[in-house]
Amino acid sequence: MDLPLREARPQDSAGQAPPDSPAPHREDLGSKIKEQKIVVDELSNLKKNRKVYKQQQNSNIFFLADRTEMLSESKNILDELRKEYQEIENSEKTKIKK
Repeated sequence: MDLPLREARPQDSAGQAPPDSPAPHREDLGSKIKEQKIVVDELSNLKKNRKVYKQQQNSNIFFLADRTEMLSESKNILDELRKEYQEIENSEKTKIKK
């Protein structure tokens, strides 16, 4: 079975909350992190001879992609999402302390 891959990218968040209310954005980010963890897990557990397809952005077209490159890219995206989530949590903690 070939695996079509849809990526969760940090810049894809269209309906972001205003900067003064980070809670909805944090929840959205949390769900994106969960999605990205699943993508990384699925790519990690694929057999080496399996084909992976990457979806063209803003399209229903899929292109054949290298599994190892997609795994590396997905891990980087996950790291970026986690970093952004941590920054939001840290900023909320500093607001509470003030």
